[in-house]
Amino acid sequence: MSIDPSLKIKGALERHRNVLSRPERIERLKDEEQWVEGDPVLALPKVANRKSHSGRKEKAAAAAAKVAEAETPEAEAEAETKEVS
Repeated sequence: MSIDPSLKIKGALERHRNVLSRPERIERLKDEEQWVEGDPVLALPKVANRKSHSGRKEKAAAAAAKVAEAETPEAEAEAETKEVS
């Protein structure tokens, strides 16, 4: 039985996937220089597709710094002068 089109997810392939298709695996192996044109396509080695969570804290800290910077008295004075103009 097929899935109704209204139940399909639009961006299903845009999210992180642990399993890569064969062309994606070959592309990743080429980038890592572990596969050369002419090598057999079957029995490819495993390719890890890890999603990195690094940088989240840095982004949050930068956003907090922007908010803190906007709350300084100098920034408030500038905002008031812009509102008056």
